Amino acid sequence: MAAPSVSRFVETGRKIICVGRNYAAHAAELGNVLPAEPIIFLKPTTAFITEGKPIRAPPGCSNLHHEVELGVVVSRPGSSIPESVAMDHVGGYALALDMTARDLQDEAKRKGAPWTLAKMFDTSCPVSAFLDRSEVTDPHDLRLWLAVNGETRQDGNTKDMIFKIPALLSYISHYITLQEGDLVLTGTPSGVGPVKSGDVITCGLSDRSSTVKLKMSFTVAEGQ
Repeated sequence: MAAPSVSRFVETGRKIICVGRNYAAHAAELGNVLPAEPIIFLKPTTAFITEGKPIRAPPGCSNLHHEVELGVVVSRPGSSIPESVAMDHVGGYALALDMTARDLQDEAKRKGAPWTLAKMFDTSCPVSAFLDRSEVTDPHDLRLWLAVNGETRQDGNTKDMIFKIPALLSYISHYITLQEGDLVLTGTPSGVGPVKSGDVITCGLSDRSSTVKLKMSFTVAEGQ
């Protein structure tokens, strides 16, 4: 079982490391080329919210998008971790949303600027409770789904990730030291789309037997 501090990753984690374009169908739906290596960006821990707290768009955003993802919670520190032992650094998992101010991101892309304001704003990382790794037989065969107001928008499987978890942890750790409680978001399947104030986002994670491992729901409120 993971240490109590890892299960409280929202309180103890120091950073949120995100992976972009890690599902081919999602890259295609946004007109992006497939990456030759992982695309990495960060969120601050102030982006975290848990159930019961609202999602709010940042100032200037009129096109807020949902992206459901499998989050990997780091159990112990590591730098330049070999792929062969990378899973030894996994304490468990979480269901997460990478909320994206798509209009701000598109504008940043046009300017060749970082995605900071589009990805790192407060409430941009809603997360579920912690799921210990012992409860997941195969993290690369999990169904990820998301619905808005009861209508399914995203329905994918982690087996379709371009870069698997060991490769991601190894790659990231060669540049950024992983620390206990850090959360690594592994990318989103296709079907991302806009939400507005009053919408209810519900998402879940289940295994091959269709047993629901994690589920959460958030309401979108007026912007910040």
